[in-house]
Amino acid sequence: MDAPGGYAVEPEGGERLGFGGGTVLIKAATPAFTVWQELPPLLDTPLHVHAHEDELFHILDGEHVFECGGDRFEVGPGDFLTLPRRVPHAHRRVVPGAGRFLVMTCPGGFDGFFRMLCDADRAGTLGPETYAEASLRFGITWLS
Repeated sequence: MDAPGGYAVEPEGGERLGFGGGTVLIKAATPAFTVWQELPPLLDTPLHVHAHEDELFHILDGEHVFECGGDRFEVGPGDFLTLPRRVPHAHRRVVPGAGRFLVMTCPGGFDGFFRMLCDADRAGTLGPETYAEASLRFGITWLS
């Protein structure tokens, strides 16, 4: 995925990383940014903080509610949202399980979080300890 020149990825293309019954599709992984998308089943994300990455969301479909630093954003198809590092944020879908988005995290490297969980799932060792270790390694603090 980290090509020296440009490259193109078809709509369903990318590297699939599955863990805990969910899958993310890594579209790009570079030192500057990681671009990814969730594949069904689609889950909401509880309140948390990233120490290292800013997140940028482009809403593809569905209605979503994001909380960020005390602000509430109701967004839908075509909307764009930024969530800065070190600011608590959460996400939920208005219709549970419905609604997709494309996410870019800056700087790059966040794909490592998903890779760590995927590797543990493949090894049969995925559990609360793995999630805690991956969160610690990648600077994520879960607040709820």
